[in-house]
Amino acid sequence: MIANTIYSVSEVEQQYLQRICDYDTHRLTLNKPTGDFFYDKWVVKDEYKGTPIETLLDKLPFCGEARIIRQESGTCYYAHSDIDDRYHVNITGDCSALIDIDSNTNYFLYPDGNVYLMDAGKTHSAANFGEYTRFQLVVRLLLRKNTLLDKERVLITPGGENPRFTFDKVMSPWLNWANKKGIINNFKKTQRGVAFEVERYYLDELEQLTPKEFGFRLNNLYAIES
Repeated sequence: MIANTIYSVSEVEQQYLQRICDYDTHRLTLNKPTGDFFYDKWVVKDEYKGTPIETLLDKLPFCGEARIIRQESGTCYYAHSDIDDRYHVNITGDCSALIDIDSNTNYFLYPDGNVYLMDAGKTHSAANFGEYTRFQLVVRLLLRKNTLLDKERVLITPGGENPRFTFDKVMSPWLNWANKKGIINNFKKTQRGVAFEVERYYLDELEQLTPKEFGFRLNNLYAIES
């Protein structure tokens, strides 16, 4: 689920990240989009230009939204997955782990200066078992701009008692796989749900996967949702 990369964090960059964590922040975004949230380049915010933050983010290919995430001692996240994979940089934390729930495996990570890549399509959580607050730099990878041969537009609308949990558990693993396989494109969040293009060959598979309490619609949806 998680692997080391060829990228690393210098001592200066690590110290700068730690100084940011001294402020009372929960989810601090360090950069801003230049276009589409999921597909287009992100650039560092003005307040971080010329700083080690800019240097660090410039190293990472396909760099999307970059956030510093705070996790208190003795807490964990709901099981979930994501359409986009993530870079992880550990800033602080004495005993914390990313958890691959599918394989029941804990990946204990430390402020070691490494940049890790996580396959976020796997059902996972993060837990802070330690005494101190855990801070992570988490960077979304941009989605692939895939070229589809025989595409259909799809709108999926949430339903049920806990639609976010259901979507992240059921739909996000498939969407993560489909993005990498090159069979979806133009993924967007809308006021009603999510819309995207998919190769027509996979429509039946996608419809069968969609929870029965969710809506599943085709054709001319972007004009309706824009």
